[in-house]
Amino acid sequence: MDQIGSALVAIVLGVGGLLVYFFGTNISLDKLVPDYPDEEGKIISRENSREQIRPWLFIAPAVFLLGVFLVYPALRTTYLSFFDDRSNNFVGLDNYVWAFKDDGFVLSLQNNVAWLAIVPLVSTVFGLLIAVLSDRVRWESAAKSFIFMPMAISFVGASIIWKFVYAFRATEQDQIGILNAVVVGLGGEAQTWYTEPPLNNLMLMIILIWIQTGFAMVLLSAALKNIPGEILEAARIDGANEIQVFFQVMIPQIMGTITVVMTTIIMVVLKVFDIVYTMTDGQFKTEVLGNYMYRWMFRNFDYGRGSMIAVTIMLAITPILYWNIREFLREESVR
Repeated sequence: MDQIGSALVAIVLGVGGLLVYFFGTNISLDKLVPDYPDEEGKIISRENSREQIRPWLFIAPAVFLLGVFLVYPALRTTYLSFFDDRSNNFVGLDNYVWAFKDDGFVLSLQNNVAWLAIVPLVSTVFGLLIAVLSDRVRWESAAKSFIFMPMAISFVGASIIWKFVYAFRATEQDQIGILNAVVVGLGGEAQTWYTEPPLNNLMLMIILIWIQTGFAMVLLSAALKNIPGEILEAARIDGANEIQVFFQVMIPQIMGTITVVMTTIIMVVLKVFDIVYTMTDGQFKTEVLGNYMYRWMFRNFDYGRGSMIAVTIMLAITPILYWNIREFLREESVR
């Protein structure tokens, strides 16, 4: 199936590339698109026709790929959510009714809400603070590179790194986990950081915060540098201290970027799967919707309930995605 998909992508890209090249160059289209009159009898030239056709040829491969690999799977998943475990019998809304009576689904939903309440806010705050502070040091580029580096690591790779950070051994043994080594060195007792609820959920969130802080820092740093220096200087001349300049001048100026950063991280949090799967596999009350969907779809082989959970995630993300796109278009129109 993967080979078929790869071949399909290659064919689409190849055909699309040839079409774009053909219509994007000065190759004569005399035979392909002759002059023709419109409804009012006005002659439409070949050049005008080519200009009308060219944009559609550029976006056609992308639209086709989105339809095959995004729109169709979404519609198919929604369709399967109304059927039983083997997709043979139509069960209507039974899967959705089951979800809100199932303790595992309710727990995963509650955990996702906790992730939403903590991760986007903390990541954005840390990213903003680092962006402001690093702007005042000579080694700004190096500092930002180190903070952004976790973004280059996959979620699974980051989870394995933090698994060593949280590693636990019995008290009489040497601690190989950095965190427990520090705690024991300070006279405390080693802890099983990611197996004791509710602390373990917070420990898993720290991994995503560590990754997303660099993303927030880069965008917010760029927004801060776009604030006109005259505005900041005028505020300081009027007697505002640095804290007042930060909260009353800088923050309002970059509020649009802050909102975009937070909504983007919210979408990442709603889809979180890799971190929980790698660290705990949803055990110890750390289940989230993404991992719960995987459990029902690929372990219990219940395609109806697995699809229902996937649709739930999609419905949660769609309003945020729509709002994000609308805000982006509004900012572009202002520019």
